[in-house]
Amino acid sequence: MTSNKAGLASIDEYIKQFPIEIQERLQKVRAAIRSVAPDASEAISYQMPTFKLNGNLVHFAAFKKHIGFFPTASGVAAFEDELQGYVHSKGAIQFPFDEPIPYSLIKKITKYRVKENTK
Repeated sequence: MTSNKAGLASIDEYIKQFPIEIQERLQKVRAAIRSVAPDASEAISYQMPTFKLNGNLVHFAAFKKHIGFFPTASGVAAFEDELQGYVHSKGAIQFPFDEPIPYSLIKKITKYRVKENTK
């Protein structure tokens, strides 16, 4: 799977460049984030779909074998126990394509980030 992320103007453009089954997952990630962050704005930042609310809230992106979710270091640290079984680092989580995407966990983490960014 390849993409030409440079110069993208919107999340819609980003999603449309992937195969339909990946587009569907990306749209569901987007909807999960939007459901708990309705006041966040959408942007492309670091060549990835980004939600902003008083600064960067979360980013997500499609890769060859997974969807990357980037809720900052605090968003990962706060859910360390729930992230067991997923490859993750200080500020990133990988949700593999060969497993169901945990949309409810994405919502919980995003909700946490909304609280952080609106203190």
